[in-house]
Order: sequence, then C-alpha cells, then structure tokens
Amino acid sequence: MLDEITTIRRRFTRHGTLDDCIDEAFAALSGLGYDALVYDYTPIPYDLDGAIMIPSMLKLRNIDDDMRDYWCDRGYFRIDPVQIVAARSSTPFAWSYDKEIDTEIGALLDETTEPVARYLRERDLTSGVTIPIHMPRGGYATVTGIRLGADEMVDRDAGTIARFSLLAHVFHDTAYALYDRSALSPLLPSLTARERECLRHSAHGLSAKEISRVIGRSIPTVVMHLTAAARKLGARNRTQAVVRAAHFRLLDN
Repeated sequence: MLDEITTIRRRFTRHGTLDDCIDEAFAALSGLGYDALVYDYTPIPYDLDGAIMIPSMLKLRNIDDDMRDYWCDRGYFRIDPVQIVAARSSTPFAWSYDKEIDTEIGALLDETTEPVARYLRERDLTSGVTIPIHMPRGGYATVTGIRLGADEMVDRDAGTIARFSLLAHVFHDTAYALYDRSALSPLLPSLTARERECLRHSAHGLSAKEISRVIGRSIPTVVMHLTAAARKLGARNRTQAVVRAAHFRLLDN
C-alpha cells in the first residue's frame, strides 16, 4: 500500500501548477474507465442557514464550461443530489440519475433536484463515482469521475472504487498545496487582518479594553474594528460576530 501511495504521489508532485496536477488526475481516472472529471473545493460545506456552500473552486475536465455557470452562478450546486450526499458523508459512492437504478442519490431525485438531473441527462453525464474529502479543519472537496452515457455501467466494484478513492485523496493532498489562496473564498465575508485579530481576542473572552492593551491600539479603535467586522458578517452583536466568523473559519491563523 505504501509503495502504491508513493507511486501515485510521484505522479502528481512532478507538476508545479494546479491545472497540470488536475490534468494528471484526469489521465489517471481515464485509466480507470472514467470519461470526465469534476473537482471542487470550499472552505466550509454549509452556510449559516444550513444550505450547501457554492464552491470556491470548480475544475472540470471533458465537461462543457457552461456547467460552471449553472452550478455556481445559478446555484445548481446547492440542489445537486451528488453534492447533498457527499456533504454529509465521507464514504465514496457510485451514483446514477436513472431512477430505475438504486444508488445513493435515488431518494433525492425529485422536483427540487430535477433541474440538475435534466442538465446532466441532456449531456449524458448520468453516472459516476464521487469521493468526498472532509479536511480536518473544515475544508471540503469532492473528486468525481463520470462515465458518459453509461447508466448501466454504474461502478459498484469495490476494488475499482478503492483505487479511485486512494488516487483522489493523494491527488487532493498534492493539489491543495498548489491552491491560489487569494481566490479561494470569494463568497465569504472579507475581514481585514486587524478585524480578524480583534475577533480572535474577543473569542477568547477579552473585552475591548483588554484587546486594546494586547494589540497596542486605543479602545475606540478596537471597537471600530469589532463593529466593522460585525457589520460585514451581518451580526447583531459582538458575540454573534465571533460565532459567524468562526463558522466561516475566518479566525484561523
């Protein structure tokens, strides 16, 4: 197993850009019989209302680029049955949009998710395997291999899925190091470094007066930063601002 991981990792680490790494992953998936690849990442899986977050990054291979518009701009990602299952599970799973085939997403194929199903059926993107990747500090990604027009070929072979899962995790581990951090969270509130610092101290129970001593700024300046952060977060008070900032992982160092 260690030799196999080392061999797979070597395939990805020889590349210096994220897109090259994704191209390598697509080539590896093609070797397993998949025709298309979807790779997405978001810092957190759910927003404050419990809805699935639109991904900060969505990468496609052998899929029309208009999928990005539908999934991100039109919000299809939030009602995608595959993403609904993946967000609440860490287990790889095979899926199909054929209602006659019993897969993990079968119970979710209804009027709400029909726009997603219609889009995929029209493009023969109707079956595949998805690997959910839940990171230790809350980040969330999925790696999906799709078979074009092959509902009858839904991959239930445990050995193939296991190989895909190993490849996906090693790929993501390598790809994550190549992310452009400045482009990862366009949908999250944007706090300044000082606002985050003040909120972090507030989260540890410090008053504005105590924070002012720690950071070497006046009390009114600290209050200004905390008030600005609360406004950006849509929070009614400092406590709610801390809770919301923590939810969005904005307090991480």
